[in-house]
Amino acid sequence: MKLISLSVMLLALLACGATEKKAAETDASATKEASSDIDRRLAQFVPTDLTADISSLSEEDRAVLVDLLQAARIMDEIFLRQVWVGNPELRKKIALEADDPTREYFDVNFGPWDRLAELEPFIGDMPHPEGAGFYPVDMTKEEFNAWIEAYPDQRESFTSLHSIIQRQGEALIATPYSEAYGEWLDPAAEHLRSAAEKTSNASLETFLNLRADAFSSNDYYESDIAWMDLASPVEVAIGPYEVYEDALFGYKTGFEAFVTVDIPAESAALSRYKEMLPFLERNLPLEDRYKNFERGTASPIRVVDVVFVGGDSKAGIQTLAFNLPNDEKVREAKGSKKVMLRNVLRAKFEKILTPIAERALVPEDADRIAFEAFFNESLHHELSHGLGPGKITIDGRKTEVRLELKDLYSVMEEAKADVMGIYNVLALIEKGEMSEDLLENLGPTYVAGLFRSARFGVHEAHGQGTVAQFNYLLEKGALAVDEQGMFRGVPEKFPGAMRDLLRDMLMLQANGDYEGTAQFLETYGQPTKPLLDAIDRLNDVPVDIRPRYPTAKELGG
Repeated sequence: MKLISLSVMLLALLACGATEKKAAETDASATKEASSDIDRRLAQFVPTDLTADISSLSEEDRAVLVDLLQAARIMDEIFLRQVWVGNPELRKKIALEADDPTREYFDVNFGPWDRLAELEPFIGDMPHPEGAGFYPVDMTKEEFNAWIEAYPDQRESFTSLHSIIQRQGEALIATPYSEAYGEWLDPAAEHLRSAAEKTSNASLETFLNLRADAFSSNDYYESDIAWMDLASPVEVAIGPYEVYEDALFGYKTGFEAFVTVDIPAESAALSRYKEMLPFLERNLPLEDRYKNFERGTASPIRVVDVVFVGGDSKAGIQTLAFNLPNDEKVREAKGSKKVMLRNVLRAKFEKILTPIAERALVPEDADRIAFEAFFNESLHHELSHGLGPGKITIDGRKTEVRLELKDLYSVMEEAKADVMGIYNVLALIEKGEMSEDLLENLGPTYVAGLFRSARFGVHEAHGQGTVAQFNYLLEKGALAVDEQGMFRGVPEKFPGAMRDLLRDMLMLQANGDYEGTAQFLETYGQPTKPLLDAIDRLNDVPVDIRPRYPTAKELGG
């Protein structure tokens, strides 16, 4: 194992305005060796070919795909810098001095911090900056808040989803993404415009041109609306969407891309669920005054195969479905689009979920997990992101759940979607819209899925949402552990416990209750010994897939 000098980290810290004290602290550990267990870490991700059936695509669609792939690859470069401004220089150093596993694991994580180990460094010992590459490394929450309190006219630009915060002498400044990442966004926009010129699909042409314009204007509303109307054999979601990387405030969005091909027969089969959204909103276990009846209900559902994923969604754990856009204004006007990534779902079920069930669940529950249940739970997880409180009023002030829950929003929103997904499937079975046969598979598949999520890290913030579900269900008697430490569901208590858990989560969101959310996660989000023991039994099971994209390689994009 070669030593990797971390002097590049020092230079990057100085470049982004770190203090002399911070620089000296970093310099003291500037020659740390990469982790000795890098092979074990890398083995947690099983290499997996994600092929997509493009046999029915026209030559035109294939040509469009090539441009989309070129634009999508650029998202990798932008997100690398959003994770940490020093990443590009460190990558160069690693390319020269490190072995293959270290280089590969750096690429998996988009940086030197292990996303499966609470972001501990596997190269050097520099702590992961909470604000990633969105803020100066040495900036604190207190400094940020004091600045916008002193300069209230800058609040909007500082809390914008599409700006980074930098130092300029003694001052803090907000730099829009179009300026900060223009070197990459400009060529990405050109690829989108090139694809727009080649396609005869009007909806795709409109979206691509509007999204290219958004890369320079930082206004994504019109292109998000156009994406909702997009109906094409070839689809792409590309741009800044999720706030997961910003652990300081949850304000800043990471760039990502999904290049996909539609599976029209399966998409059509699921389209009936969007007609059920008003029923599902009415059926939520909270008072009507907290429900959101103003969101749009267009909510198209697509089943696709992934051709390539870039940026935020490729870092660490792979996305198996997504629900976009996140802009509440778009959701109120049009709803949101749910996209199921069929080839990713199938790969995770076969390579991850099935062996997890065999090691963590009692045999009779392990035998009942099913891909259909996994698919439907994933679908209704995504549908659930478009249900429940969004825009809310606190003490007469109009705001959004996202803004009130801040850094805890993503944790609670993902956990809410897990629970609401099951609650809604149970409601649809009772209504006769889904097969009763799913009842046998639903609970065991959900619990196995919780173990899959828990392995992403039970002690870090996002893991608390998963752990909270375990502990709440155990407290309610809907989940039990036998003498061998194997988990089993208690079917007669499961529906009621899920209803109660969902109601508690929704009320925290409806009230924009940051302190209550923190207390809920503190109460229920601490992993117990039975849970940790069960996770230990999964050591020989890969945590996730490490995708390879042979179809993209075949196309040459």
